Amino acid sequence: MFVLLAWAGGVALAGAIVTIWDIVGPGFTWLAAFSAILVGFWPVLGGTWIVAGAILAAVVGGVAVKRSRRVSAVALAVSAVLFAVAAMQYGGPVLAATATLALGGITGEMLLGHWYLVDPTIPRTVLRALAIGGMVGIAVDTLGVVAAVGAPAGGVAAGVFWVLAATTLLLMAAVLGALRHPAYSGAMAATGLSYLAVLTGLATVFIGRILATGGSFL
Repeated sequence: MFVLLAWAGGVALAGAIVTIWDIVGPGFTWLAAFSAILVGFWPVLGGTWIVAGAILAAVVGGVAVKRSRRVSAVALAVSAVLFAVAAMQYGGPVLAATATLALGGITGEMLLGHWYLVDPTIPRTVLRALAIGGMVGIAVDTLGVVAAVGAPAGGVAAGVFWVLAATTLLLMAAVLGALRHPAYSGAMAATGLSYLAVLTGLATVFIGRILATGGSFL
């Protein structure tokens, strides 16, 4: 559940950032809100009132965007916070915050990258900001796991964790490198690389929580 809650919160956070930046139409906000609702679907994640509040805030964020981008962004930010709070019961406040930042930055960059492929007038500054947020989140999240259990060593899970964390950082560094290329193909490459980073980032967070808690969960 931790990974899904953090992921939903991260997507909502990315939606709030892009919405308040006002660089694309309401379609991206709708996509971010719907994605957060889908990933953090209330009955699937135990039906707690905190998750219900997060879902409701995401709905408000999606509905309000045409009337007020500020209200929409605030609602999505509230949704992100509530999802993160719900995730804390599985991984603690620090690891919940870092996972939300990591998965939100990486997924947000991937989603917004698709918008750029349709509308190349979107400033790449936001794409870079989301990518950097994802990199910082993964790096700090990895340090958080180390702080919780010590440097994972020995065993298949520890080895896979380090490989996935390093791969995710390298992929996001490659995303930033691709975005420096001014041609349209640079944004295409960045979007494709972020797809892979989403997969490795999710796996990194998942295995990190197994190592941090000494158990397993979905």
